[in-house]
Amino acid sequence: MSVNHYKSPGSRVFDALNILLLTGLALIMVLPLLYVLAGSFATESEIATRPFFLWPEKFVTDTYAYIFGTDTFVRALITTICVTAVGTAVQLMLTLTMAYPLAKRYLPGRTLVLNLVIFTIVFGGGMIPTYLVVRDLGLLDSYWALILPLAINPFYLIIVKSFFQELPQALEEAARIDGCSEMGVFFRIVLPLSKPVIATFALFYAVGIWNDYMSPLLYIDDSSKWTLQVLVRQFTSADAENALAQLDSVFFPAEGLKFAVVVIATLPILFFYPFLQKHFAKGVLIGSVKE
Repeated sequence: MSVNHYKSPGSRVFDALNILLLTGLALIMVLPLLYVLAGSFATESEIATRPFFLWPEKFVTDTYAYIFGTDTFVRALITTICVTAVGTAVQLMLTLTMAYPLAKRYLPGRTLVLNLVIFTIVFGGGMIPTYLVVRDLGLLDSYWALILPLAINPFYLIIVKSFFQELPQALEEAARIDGCSEMGVFFRIVLPLSKPVIATFALFYAVGIWNDYMSPLLYIDDSSKWTLQVLVRQFTSADAENALAQLDSVFFPAEGLKFAVVVIATLPILFFYPFLQKHFAKGVLIGSVKE
């Protein structure tokens, strides 16, 4: 017999309330996204006259034609994609290569290094000291200023270290008996077994870099190096018309533009999530359950 056969009336009511609650929360989150997507394809007059809609009366692509016909948007989009790709690769490489030796209990000085990592979780340098370090390293107006200051997330590092500690030691010992060096064990044994953790934190790092607004605002003065998030802020603010007028004198769809830039800034991350989903559910539970 199925488990549902033994459910009491109270359990059924609880399940029904959970379903209603979760459905309501899902609608609260999805409806604004659908409204923004519909607004990006609507005419200016429809946006002005209809306070809320999920399907435009007339589909137009003027806003997207304007965006992809403007060098500023295309340049910012390409910049953001490149910075996200390079930054995610750098952050993953540094996190994995630092977490692996820290997972070895026999490593000299391991406890001291772990305590320093934990210290950075509790205490941060702050905005001004970080800016001074970036300036003194000569990284201002450089794309590396968007990558290196956030190269290793200490919280993620601790979780990856815990994952490496749970891997079977017999596999590593067998590889060493077969003649593998420490680097060979890492690349041939450990990394292939770490696909869930790599996929999970690749997504976390990529989302963090893609959505980062403060770093380019603080460290990038050259408007030609702005990322997409800075443009989203510029073109959805109250003075968006003035900001755009400085870049392009052509008439633009002001309200539809605000919806379209939000869609363009959101869809790429949502597009990659399904490809990582099979590893994501396992990866987010790393270190939370001890066998």
